[in-house]
Amino acid sequence: MATIQWFPGHMAKALRQIREQMPLVDIVFELVDARVPYSSQNPEVALAAGNKPRLLIMTKTDLADCDRLQEWLTYFKEKGQPVLALDSRKQNVAKIVTKKSKEILQDKLAEEKAKGLKKRPIRAMCVGVPNVGKSTLLNHLVKKNVAQTGNRPGVTTGQQWLRSSAELELLDTPGVLWHKFASQKQGVMLALSGAIKDSLYPKDDVALFALKYLRLHQPEKLKKRYRLTDQDLAETVSNPDLLLVITQKMGFRDDYDRASERLIFDLRKGKLGPITMEIPADLNEDGINE
Repeated sequence: MATIQWFPGHMAKALRQIREQMPLVDIVFELVDARVPYSSQNPEVALAAGNKPRLLIMTKTDLADCDRLQEWLTYFKEKGQPVLALDSRKQNVAKIVTKKSKEILQDKLAEEKAKGLKKRPIRAMCVGVPNVGKSTLLNHLVKKNVAQTGNRPGVTTGQQWLRSSAELELLDTPGVLWHKFASQKQGVMLALSGAIKDSLYPKDDVALFALKYLRLHQPEKLKKRYRLTDQDLAETVSNPDLLLVITQKMGFRDDYDRASERLIFDLRKGKLGPITMEIPADLNEDGINE
């Protein structure tokens, strides 16, 4: 499998700005994709935040498997990491996020009140990998379209302060990755989620990885979407051969590159149903997604 990596100059600049702005905020909202909640955490964010409180916000929950989602919520809570799982489009999202932020910052807010300081809004920095749904969440927190959205990485290109309410102010930042992924599997997970520009990775490699996972964990969804038979999914059929079968079922003849792209987009857009591509049990002792 070819190496997948993407860390252009504008991301290095954005990370620098995140570090510079960190002293101005009370809390960091790190958005992660609920389908790949471990792989979509940026280790540079934790380093930049230091002792600053962080709230993980799992987005795209409507595209994730409910049981797996609960496993990840339990995993993060056991690690002592505050976490929320949100459908960013819900009307009460601002109330939920504000309430959780107050809980996390209750000691600091109580200390400021005891000192007689004037009540002020909580200041939060919003960070996340590209295409994690940050702009969608921000628009619902602010209750108007202030952040441009798009189902592709790199839509947000600069920082801006936004006001959610009298109790919450938000610093929007561009989607950022980091200079080296912990494992090649992490790069594939990010490619599947849409965090990496589609022109930068071999689609057949990523599609074959997805097929391997789906055959093991979601065979029925795979069969239904691509009209496959038990014979098509027999153990004697290799993943490359199965990809060719799906290519023909799609009417693409032997154009498996086109079929690979379709399979990736189908998975990303939820055409196979809600699917989570990683689980806590996949992590080794060092926290690497094996």
